[in-house]
Amino acid sequence: MVSAALLAAIAIGCFAAAARLRRASWPYRGPYVAVIAWQALGLAWGVSTIGALLAFGLSVYGQGVFGGLLALVGDASAHGFYLTGAAESPFAPVQVAAILFALGLTLVLFCGLTASFVQVVRTRRRHHDLLELVGRDDPGVPGARILDHPAAAAYCLPGVLRSEVVISAGALKVLDERELAAVIAHEHAHLRQRHDLVLLPFSSLKRAFPRVRLMEGYYRTVALLIEMCADDQARRERPPKELATALMRFGANNAHTPVGALAATSEQTEVLARVKRLLSPARALTRAQSAAVLCGAALLMAVTVLLWHVPV
Repeated sequence: MVSAALLAAIAIGCFAAAARLRRASWPYRGPYVAVIAWQALGLAWGVSTIGALLAFGLSVYGQGVFGGLLALVGDASAHGFYLTGAAESPFAPVQVAAILFALGLTLVLFCGLTASFVQVVRTRRRHHDLLELVGRDDPGVPGARILDHPAAAAYCLPGVLRSEVVISAGALKVLDERELAAVIAHEHAHLRQRHDLVLLPFSSLKRAFPRVRLMEGYYRTVALLIEMCADDQARRERPPKELATALMRFGANNAHTPVGALAATSEQTEVLARVKRLLSPARALTRAQSAAVLCGAALLMAVTVLLWHVPV
């Protein structure tokens, strides 16, 4: 029962830490580190919540989560799905409910991740096929496909075999050559670092819990940090002012981004935050600060996994 209480405390602590992290200003100074922190919090929350339920439900075995699961499988093999390991240690109804809830939560999270991945892959495949028909190459815009659409749009479509940066004809009208180069550099940063895979777990959480507004907020927070990561990569190749002015031009002309794509622009307030960060960058996190956050994330995951093995 001690491990169940500790895992429950970690799950609650992850929610509290996520609320503070969402309001903090330091993530803008180190978006890469902040994204890792968000990933650690999300994963630790899932593992600790499921672990707390299983630790409570399987406490009759006194072997911890992993040992209890193995004992439960052994009992199921010997006695069917009659959840009574032995006459002297029967499962209470509340423990049966905890086990079933843990299995249900695991199934919801897994199905959400799988469904999000399948939907994104299918949508991207259709969009790639559509681009083959209506998209065109332009010698003046190397590294991108041109889509004849009047609204300004710039996004990338990641893929295993083919990845593409798409620029609309409307974007070519509102951006000059330097701004266009900065936007393309931003999109190529998304493709190189596979930001779509980084964002996938958070989109799956949003899909698994569609009525929980917090999940939508966490998703948007991480999506903004990922855009800032791409901004940082782009300004290594181009002056930050070029990307900032491109973002401002997009603000009044931006089109809807297809599902599964990563766009150069987002909500107006988020665009303003990115523009401010590009034009007036705050001091980046020091190595010591970054190391402290990364060590904290690693420690959180290590303790959470360790508690699955504690037989108390």
